[in-house]
Amino acid sequence: MFNLSRRASRTTAAKVAATLSVAALALTGCSSSQSEETAESTESAAAGASTITVEDNFESKEVTLPVENPAVTDNRAFSVLAQWDIDLAAAPLNLVPKSLRDTYNKDTVEVDLGSHKDPKLEGLMAAEPDVVWNGQRFEQHQGDMEELLEDVPVLDFEPRDDKDFFDELKRHTEALGQVFGHEEDAAKLIEDFNAAAERAKKAYDPSQKVMAVNTSGGEIGYIAPGIGRVYGPVFELLGLTPALEVSNASDDHEGDDISVEAIAESNPDWILVMDRDSAISKEGQDVTPGEKLVKDNAALKNVTAVKEGNVYVAPNDTYIDESIITYTEILNALADAFEKANA
Repeated sequence: MFNLSRRASRTTAAKVAATLSVAALALTGCSSSQSEETAESTESAAAGASTITVEDNFESKEVTLPVENPAVTDNRAFSVLAQWDIDLAAAPLNLVPKSLRDTYNKDTVEVDLGSHKDPKLEGLMAAEPDVVWNGQRFEQHQGDMEELLEDVPVLDFEPRDDKDFFDELKRHTEALGQVFGHEEDAAKLIEDFNAAAERAKKAYDPSQKVMAVNTSGGEIGYIAPGIGRVYGPVFELLGLTPALEVSNASDDHEGDDISVEAIAESNPDWILVMDRDSAISKEGQDVTPGEKLVKDNAALKNVTAVKEGNVYVAPNDTYIDESIITYTEILNALADAFEKANA
């Protein structure tokens, strides 16, 4: 009995050992398989990544593609990126145009960077972006962002003052396409812009005088041809004939001071309005629409533009947006209006 027990015991031990060996082999195989899969996954990710060099307003910078966790502080870029379904890790939500706040808001953007007047730049550290697209109102904080994020490219393609504005806007759009992997879409935006500009040029009658104004705080300000906000470069692009040219004009965000009597005396055939109040007013705030300020002003009632209904108001978000998409919309709307008036 004793020998039989020992034999049985040896048999059982052998079976257990065999079972453990098989299990160990299985675990080793599994571990090996997982390691191989991890390695393959890492290699695959590395293979899918690439690096491009872009020349922004300051220097050449390397960007690793695809960009997966961007911070964007350039409000000129939001409309374009929203159209391309780009998610943002961080953004100054106060500077997102109202029409885009269903897309970019506190629920969809992890970190709110405040505003250009009260920036929360420390939020950039928490967001851990792989690229920062800077510009417009946040351009003043470029240096601070570069110090905070030493190894992260902080890009700035804001149109430069010494260059043609619309050439710069196209450069801005092309760079967005390169960085965010939408080069064909960027080319289409530029194509649409060029087509709209050609339409508006062709439809405009240079014998008709044009006045551009900015409505802000319930007041009407003068937008100077060439340098004024939004419409300034449109004068040069389309060859618009100014109804009035003021010395020492500026690109002030509220427009330059001008009396409605001076506007009336210049008697423009067209009045182009940028409604700043509509762009920056808070929900529930009572503001007078820019179109109403112009059309209901007693001093302007006999102006040709008012009498003939030639008062064009840019999209409500224009003051905050100023993207190539908005400019294309403005140019197409002007083309429609010019064509209708001259039919």
